Amino acid sequence: MADSFRHKGLRKQLVEELRDRGIADSKVLEAINTVPRHLFIDNAFVNFAYKDKAFPIGAGQTISQPYTVAFQTQLLEIKPYDKVLEVGTGSGYQAAVLSLLDAEVFTVERQRELFLKTKKFLPELGYNCNFVYGDGYKGLPKFATFDKIIITCGAPFIPKDLVNQLKTGGKMVAPIGDGDVQVMHLIEKISETETKITTHGEFSFVPMLNDKNSGNLKV
Repeated sequence: MADSFRHKGLRKQLVEELRDRGIADSKVLEAINTVPRHLFIDNAFVNFAYKDKAFPIGAGQTISQPYTVAFQTQLLEIKPYDKVLEVGTGSGYQAAVLSLLDAEVFTVERQRELFLKTKKFLPELGYNCNFVYGDGYKGLPKFATFDKIIITCGAPFIPKDLVNQLKTGGKMVAPIGDGDVQVMHLIEKISETETKITTHGEFSFVPMLNDKNSGNLKV
Protein backbone atom coordinates (compact mmCIF):
# COMPACT_ATOMS: atom_id res chain seq x y z
CA MET A 1 0.00 0.00 0.00
CA ALA A 2 1.31 3.43 -0.95
CA ASP A 3 1.73 6.43 1.31
CA SER A 4 -0.72 8.74 -0.42
CA PHE A 5 -1.46 12.47 -0.11
CA ARG A 6 -4.56 11.44 1.83
CA HIS A 7 -2.48 9.53 4.36
CA LYS A 8 -0.09 12.46 4.73
CA GLY A 9 -3.03 14.80 5.29
CA LEU A 10 -4.46 12.51 7.96
CA ARG A 11 -1.08 12.41 9.70
CA LYS A 12 -0.98 16.19 9.81
CA GLN A 13 -4.41 16.20 11.44
CA LEU A 14 -3.19 13.62 13.95
CA VAL A 15 -0.14 15.73 14.78
CA GLU A 16 -2.37 18.74 15.49
CA GLU A 17 -4.50 16.59 17.81
CA LEU A 18 -1.38 15.48 19.68
CA ARG A 19 -0.13 19.04 19.90
CA ASP A 20 -3.48 20.09 21.39
CA ARG A 21 -3.12 17.32 24.00
CA GLY A 22 0.23 18.62 25.17
CA ILE A 23 2.85 16.98 22.97
CA ALA A 24 5.23 19.89 22.41
CA ASP A 25 8.49 18.26 21.25
CA SER A 26 8.80 19.30 17.61
CA LYS A 27 11.07 16.38 16.71
CA VAL A 28 8.63 13.85 18.17
CA LEU A 29 5.74 15.46 16.29
CA GLU A 30 7.75 15.44 13.06
CA ALA A 31 8.50 11.73 13.52
CA ILE A 32 4.79 10.98 14.03
CA ASN A 33 4.10 13.07 10.92
CA THR A 34 6.61 11.00 8.93
CA VAL A 35 5.97 7.36 9.90
CA PRO A 36 3.19 5.81 7.74
CA ARG A 37 1.20 4.19 10.56
CA HIS A 38 -1.29 2.64 8.12
CA LEU A 39 1.47 0.28 6.94
CA PHE A 40 1.86 -1.08 10.48
CA ILE A 41 -1.81 -2.00 10.91
CA ASP A 42 -3.90 -4.99 9.86
CA ASN A 43 -6.03 -4.38 6.77
CA ALA A 44 -9.19 -4.66 8.87
CA PHE A 45 -8.27 -1.44 10.70
CA VAL A 46 -6.29 0.42 8.07
CA ASN A 47 -9.01 3.02 7.45
CA PHE A 48 -8.70 4.04 11.11
CA ALA A 49 -4.89 4.15 11.19
CA TYR A 50 -4.73 7.85 12.01
CA LYS A 51 -7.30 7.77 14.76
CA ASP A 52 -5.74 8.07 18.20
CA LYS A 53 -6.53 4.46 19.05
CA ALA A 54 -4.73 1.18 19.73
CA PHE A 55 -5.38 -1.81 17.45
CA PRO A 56 -4.61 -5.55 17.67
CA ILE A 57 -1.62 -6.74 15.63
CA GLY A 58 -1.67 -10.47 16.38
CA ALA A 59 -0.03 -12.67 19.02
CA GLY A 60 -2.21 -11.02 21.65
CA GLN A 61 -0.42 -7.69 21.18
CA THR A 62 -1.47 -4.20 20.08
CA ILE A 63 -0.03 -1.17 18.34
CA SER A 64 -0.20 1.64 20.90
CA GLN A 65 -2.26 4.73 20.23
CA PRO A 66 -0.19 7.58 18.75
CA TYR A 67 -0.62 9.78 21.83
CA THR A 68 0.94 7.08 24.02
CA VAL A 69 3.86 6.65 21.62
CA ALA A 70 4.43 10.40 21.48
CA PHE A 71 4.04 10.83 25.26
CA GLN A 72 6.57 8.13 26.15
CA THR A 73 9.01 9.35 23.51
CA GLN A 74 8.74 12.95 24.69
CA LEU A 75 9.38 11.89 28.30
CA LEU A 76 12.63 10.22 27.25
CA GLU A 77 14.06 13.44 25.79
CA ILE A 78 16.08 11.55 23.20
CA LYS A 79 19.21 13.19 21.85
CA PRO A 80 20.97 12.32 18.57
CA TYR A 81 23.15 9.22 18.90
CA ASP A 82 21.48 8.13 22.14
CA LYS A 83 21.63 4.38 22.57
CA VAL A 84 18.02 3.35 23.21
CA LEU A 85 16.58 0.01 24.31
CA GLU A 86 12.93 -0.67 23.51
CA VAL A 87 11.27 -3.54 25.36
CA GLY A 88 8.38 -4.85 23.27
CA THR A 89 8.93 -4.35 19.52
CA GLY A 90 5.36 -5.27 18.62
CA SER A 91 4.45 -3.81 15.23
CA GLY A 92 7.67 -1.79 15.08
CA TYR A 93 5.86 1.56 15.03
CA GLN A 94 7.50 2.88 18.21
CA ALA A 95 10.93 1.71 16.99
CA ALA A 96 10.39 3.57 13.71
CA VAL A 97 9.58 6.76 15.59
CA LEU A 98 12.68 6.36 17.77
CA SER A 99 14.92 5.78 14.76
CA LEU A 100 13.79 9.07 13.21
CA LEU A 101 15.16 10.87 16.27
CA ASP A 102 18.65 9.75 15.20
CA ALA A 103 18.89 7.27 18.06
CA GLU A 104 20.70 3.94 17.90
CA VAL A 105 17.73 1.65 18.58
CA PHE A 106 17.90 -1.83 20.09
CA THR A 107 14.49 -3.48 20.29
CA VAL A 108 13.63 -6.80 21.94
CA GLU A 109 10.50 -8.88 21.34
CA ARG A 110 9.45 -12.12 23.08
CA GLN A 111 6.83 -13.11 20.47
CA ARG A 112 8.78 -14.81 17.70
CA GLU A 113 6.00 -14.26 15.16
CA LEU A 114 6.22 -10.49 15.66
CA PHE A 115 10.02 -10.51 15.89
CA LEU A 116 10.41 -12.22 12.50
CA LYS A 117 7.80 -10.01 10.84
CA THR A 118 9.17 -6.72 12.13
CA LYS A 119 12.82 -7.63 11.58
CA LYS A 120 12.01 -7.99 7.88
CA PHE A 121 9.43 -5.22 7.58
CA LEU A 122 11.13 -2.20 9.17
CA PRO A 123 14.31 -2.28 7.07
CA GLU A 124 12.14 -2.51 3.96
CA LEU A 125 10.65 0.85 4.98
CA GLY A 126 14.10 2.30 5.62
CA TYR A 127 14.12 2.12 9.44
CA ASN A 128 17.38 0.72 10.75
CA CYS A 129 17.22 -0.89 14.19
CA ASN A 130 18.90 -3.77 16.00
CA PHE A 131 16.31 -6.53 16.45
CA VAL A 132 16.60 -9.15 19.18
CA TYR A 133 14.35 -12.10 20.03
CA GLY A 134 14.39 -12.44 23.78
CA ASP A 135 12.97 -11.83 27.24
CA GLY A 136 12.46 -8.11 27.83
CA TYR A 137 12.75 -8.46 31.61
CA LYS A 138 16.39 -9.46 31.11
CA GLY A 139 17.10 -6.56 28.78
CA LEU A 140 20.17 -6.82 26.57
CA PRO A 141 23.20 -7.06 28.86
CA LYS A 142 25.38 -7.88 25.85
CA PHE A 143 24.73 -4.40 24.43
CA ALA A 144 24.39 -2.43 27.70
CA THR A 145 24.62 0.26 28.87
CA PHE A 146 21.84 2.41 27.38
CA ASP A 147 21.16 6.14 27.48
CA LYS A 148 17.42 5.56 27.39
CA ILE A 149 15.09 2.59 27.92
CA ILE A 150 11.42 2.44 26.98
CA ILE A 151 9.01 -0.31 28.02
CA THR A 152 5.98 -0.56 25.75
CA CYS A 153 3.94 -3.04 27.80
CA GLY A 154 2.55 -2.99 31.32
CA ALA A 155 5.12 -4.22 33.85
CA PRO A 156 3.98 -5.25 37.36
CA PHE A 157 7.15 -3.72 38.82
CA ILE A 158 10.23 -1.79 37.70
CA PRO A 159 12.61 -4.46 36.34
CA LYS A 160 15.89 -4.25 38.25
CA ASP A 161 17.91 -5.74 35.39
CA LEU A 162 16.79 -2.90 33.13
CA VAL A 163 17.70 -0.24 35.69
CA ASN A 164 21.14 -1.86 35.95
CA GLN A 165 21.54 -1.56 32.17
CA LEU A 166 20.81 2.17 32.23
CA LYS A 167 23.73 4.57 32.12
CA THR A 168 24.24 6.99 34.98
CA GLY A 169 22.30 10.06 33.87
CA GLY A 170 20.04 7.91 31.72
CA LYS A 171 16.24 7.69 31.72
CA MET A 172 13.72 4.87 31.53
CA VAL A 173 10.01 5.24 30.79
CA ALA A 174 7.78 2.38 31.91
CA PRO A 175 4.05 1.80 32.53
CA ILE A 176 3.87 0.08 35.92
CA GLY A 177 0.88 -1.79 37.34
CA ASP A 178 -0.74 -5.22 37.65
CA GLY A 179 -4.23 -4.45 36.32
CA ASP A 180 -5.76 -3.11 33.12
CA VAL A 181 -4.46 0.39 33.91
CA GLN A 182 -0.84 1.29 34.60
CA VAL A 183 0.86 4.45 35.84
CA MET A 184 3.58 5.88 33.61
CA HIS A 185 6.88 6.07 35.50
CA LEU A 186 9.98 8.04 34.59
CA ILE A 187 13.06 6.54 36.24
CA GLU A 188 16.17 8.71 36.15
CA LYS A 189 19.45 7.09 37.18
CA ILE A 190 21.31 9.59 39.34
CA SER A 191 24.13 7.23 40.29
CA GLU A 192 24.79 3.51 40.57
CA THR A 193 22.92 3.52 43.89
CA GLU A 194 20.33 6.28 43.43
CA THR A 195 17.34 6.76 41.15
CA LYS A 196 14.69 9.46 40.91
CA ILE A 197 11.17 8.26 40.10
CA THR A 198 8.27 10.45 38.99
CA THR A 199 4.80 9.44 37.76
CA HIS A 200 3.00 10.84 34.73
CA GLY A 201 -0.60 9.69 34.50
CA GLU A 202 -2.53 6.52 33.75
CA PHE A 203 -2.35 4.46 30.57
CA SER A 204 -3.47 1.02 29.42
CA PHE A 205 -1.05 -1.54 27.96
CA VAL A 206 -1.00 -5.27 27.31
CA PRO A 207 0.92 -7.05 30.11
CA MET A 208 4.67 -7.50 30.04
CA LEU A 209 5.42 -11.24 30.10
CA ASN A 210 8.66 -13.05 30.74
CA ASP A 211 10.52 -15.66 28.71
CA LYS A 212 10.36 -16.11 24.94
CA ASN A 213 7.27 -17.38 23.13
CA SER A 214 7.80 -19.20 19.84
CA GLY A 215 4.09 -19.94 19.29
CA ASN A 216 3.77 -22.54 16.53
CA LEU A 217 6.94 -21.43 14.82
CA LYS A 218 10.14 -23.41 14.89
CA VAL A 219 12.92 -21.77 16.86
